[in-house]
Amino acid sequence: MSIQQEIKQLLKQKNTVLVAHYYVDSALQTLAENTGGLVSDSLEMARFGKNCDADTIIVAGVKFMGETAKILSPEKTVLVLDENATCSLDENCQIEDFSKFCDAHPNRKVVVYANTSAEVKARADWMVTSSSAISVVGYLHNQGKKILWAPDRHLGHYVQTQTGADMLLWQGACVVHERFKAHALEALKIKYPKACVLVHPESPQAVVALADVVGSTTALINAVRDRKETIFIVATDNGIFHKMHKVAPNKKLIEAPTMGESADCESCAHCEWMAMNNLEKLLKILKTGENEVKIDKSISNKARRSIQRLLDFTQQ
Repeated sequence: MSIQQEIKQLLKQKNTVLVAHYYVDSALQTLAENTGGLVSDSLEMARFGKNCDADTIIVAGVKFMGETAKILSPEKTVLVLDENATCSLDENCQIEDFSKFCDAHPNRKVVVYANTSAEVKARADWMVTSSSAISVVGYLHNQGKKILWAPDRHLGHYVQTQTGADMLLWQGACVVHERFKAHALEALKIKYPKACVLVHPESPQAVVALADVVGSTTALINAVRDRKETIFIVATDNGIFHKMHKVAPNKKLIEAPTMGESADCESCAHCEWMAMNNLEKLLKILKTGENEVKIDKSISNKARRSIQRLLDFTQQ
């Protein structure tokens, strides 16, 4: 019996669903889709887990994704493949420092990105995703609200330019997206003049300025599927290429440059923590039930409010 077959049997026997992020190994993405699970971004993974009939949700991603799933499904068991798989945005926005930042600016609405801990979400008024950030901040701006934003400064700056909102930015960044190089991307655009450039807004301002499409993971996948161009230069984690190839198998995908000319690779855009997810770890936790996500009830309840505001807003 193959490892995939064994995992499929255990998922069924234990009434467990696998949800996987676009950035994890393609084998995990395929397995999630073939077993009634989901491959998506972090909020959709959590929402799917909440709405499905499974008793247990296994999250193939990073720490904050497991926490978000648990916040939305407190009555379910939530497991992650590796407890050490985290996110630079989450790690660089610790609740102690963040609380001081918020306390120093009490008249601002606190808006945090999904890539944050349960504690930070609990301190926030709103949680947003990269696809909803502009609409939420624009809504608050139109009400005359000033914003305290965390943690990604590049996404925050992009939202600020699109909305005109008064935003005070926490100075965090994604270690993957911050590596993209504008000068190297310009050279690649010259080499492929008919290519469409897709950029995630966690990228630096100079890289975002070169984009034909700026958007969330889902938006970039849809752009590959729907746009008429046949060549795409993609500035986000290369784990997304699995889904892009699936929705548009005849289109050419090129990784945007992250490294200098003397480096071992021109593009090394893959999150080391996402890479910690694999089939062997999935099989192990199915057998042992280890790596369960647990969150203090009071923290979970407060964090759920900031997430629910977004869910209610996007359903309007």
